[in-house]
Amino acid sequence: MKNITFIILFAAAFSLSANAQIVEELQETPFSNDRINYFKRTFVAFNEYLDTENGYINTTDMRVILPFGKTWNFRADLPLVSKSTNGETATGLGDVSFGVANTPYLNEKRGVAFRVRIISDSSTDHNLGSGKWIAVPSIFYGQYLDADNKYLWLSILENFSSFAGSDNRKHVETTCYENLIVRYFGKNWIGADVTFRYNGTVKGYQNNAYLEYGRKITPNNMAYIHPSIAFGDKKSYNYGLEAGVLILF
Repeated sequence: MKNITFIILFAAAFSLSANAQIVEELQETPFSNDRINYFKRTFVAFNEYLDTENGYINTTDMRVILPFGKTWNFRADLPLVSKSTNGETATGLGDVSFGVANTPYLNEKRGVAFRVRIISDSSTDHNLGSGKWIAVPSIFYGQYLDADNKYLWLSILENFSSFAGSDNRKHVETTCYENLIVRYFGKNWIGADVTFRYNGTVKGYQNNAYLEYGRKITPNNMAYIHPSIAFGDKKSYNYGLEAGVLILF
C-alpha cells in the first residue's frame, strides 16, 4: 500500500510538470538559496564520521546535481566508505546512487518537489553496502516562514524499499520524515534538523538530530559543519560529525 501511494504521488507530480508554476525570473525561492539549490549545477563533497556501538563508519561522499529543463534535476552520489566493526576494518566503494527530481510548484515563498532515487548494489565489500537495489521516492515541501526570507522550513518524506539484490541480504524497508529549519544571516546560516526514521526490517526507530553552521565563502562556494546525535530504540549509531563544501558552477 505504501509503495502504491508513492507511485500515485509521483504520477501526479509528473503530470503537473507541464503546468508547473515556476517563475523563471525568481532570484530566491525555498529551493534556490544559499544552502539549498535545485536549479544550479552543484558539486558537493562531504565527510561524515559516525560512532557506533562496535566501531565506526566513515563516509566521504562526492555528489553532483545537474539541472535540466525548467523544473528538473539529476543527482548522483559516489560514496567511499571505511567501516570498523569489532576491530575489523573494511574500506572501499559504497553503494552508488542516482536520482531525478521535479519541482511542479514553486514561488517566492513556498514550493513542492518530488524525487525518485535508486541506490545500487555496487559496494566493493559486502560490509560497505546493503547488498540490495533500493528505490527511494521522496516528497519535499519548502517554505519561508517570515517576510524577509530569513527563516526556511524544509520538510521531507522518504521511503526506502529494496526491489532486487542478493537473496542472502535482508530486505530494506524504511520510512523517514525529516524537518529542517534554517536561519540565514549575512553570509552565514545555522540550521536545526530532526529526522524520525522507522526501520521495518529491524522493527524499530533509528532517529537522529543535528545542528549545522554554514558560511558562504565566495558567491559560488560554501562550507558547513554539523554534529549529530542518534536516538530511538534501534538507533544505528551514537553520535556523528559531518563537514562539507558546496560549489556552484
